[in-house]
Amino acid sequence: MVKVSILGSTGVIGKNVAFTLARADTVDEIVLYARPQSVDKAKGETFDMYDALAAEDIDCDLIPTSDFNDIADSAIVLITAGIPRQEGMNRRDLAIPNAKIVMEYAKQIANHAPNSIILVATNPVDVMTTVALKYSGFDKRRVIGIGNHLDSLRLKTYMSRQININSSEVHTRVIGEHGDHMVPLLSSTTIGGIPLKYFIKEVDFDVMRLINRLKNAGNTIISKKGATEYGPSYAISNLISTIITDSHKILTVSTYLEGEIEDVSDVSLGVPVVLSKKGIAMVVPIHMNSYEKEKFYEAADIVKETTNEVLSDLNED
Repeated sequence: MVKVSILGSTGVIGKNVAFTLARADTVDEIVLYARPQSVDKAKGETFDMYDALAAEDIDCDLIPTSDFNDIADSAIVLITAGIPRQEGMNRRDLAIPNAKIVMEYAKQIANHAPNSIILVATNPVDVMTTVALKYSGFDKRRVIGIGNHLDSLRLKTYMSRQININSSEVHTRVIGEHGDHMVPLLSSTTIGGIPLKYFIKEVDFDVMRLINRLKNAGNTIISKKGATEYGPSYAISNLISTIITDSHKILTVSTYLEGEIEDVSDVSLGVPVVLSKKGIAMVVPIHMNSYEKEKFYEAADIVKETTNEVLSDLNED
């Protein structure tokens, strides 16, 4: 039996992750945790999902609840709860109020699902990953932020569409902050096995325009439809499926660093890791050119500064 719990299940991301996971048919039970005042909405979501799942002959138990006891024995607990980002806000604007929510949920997970893996989706996700780590007391390999996985998928898609080539031929990655200080690893990007620096000589390829579009992707979607929905939900479901199937894929998530990448320590950032059913099996070494290193260090400094401010505020409370 594979059980996954979602804290913040009535939000846009939480309910979409639940449905995407159920449709994937790799999870036996999904707990949709909501605050007591929202549990009826969670029940309504499950009724609606059951109707859809019946059309595909999928049997997955959906448990709406406001009782933390129901998350016991979860393989993964996803934290999506928090104040959503509005148009014009950056992810750091959400840091203090969301940190208080993540802190409380991390403590509850430690009490009720001590053997689980915590997956953090609440923004700013790199900061929240450290908050969840500190207040759960878990080994850092079992506290994972969604990091730059979605950013990496977006970059892959943008590149494939710009040069009109199948996305499976694009191998690229984004690291650093899931935010304004993300770092696309263009120096190690390949198109059909050909290094990008050679490929762009043969095609009309506006790299800077692509990077700017990537950094503004979230705000662009929010300005047009009010929230990001399908992209984040699929990316999170993809991470969960990778973990529970013990796939050992290399994906870019946020993890607390202790010198594994360019000696950066005491901060959670997006880096490539091998994911397994135990969490992070290893942090993957990467090569960066001098510009990418500079931007990675910059991301580390900014995220660390925000994290320290948030932790100081939580300690005062």
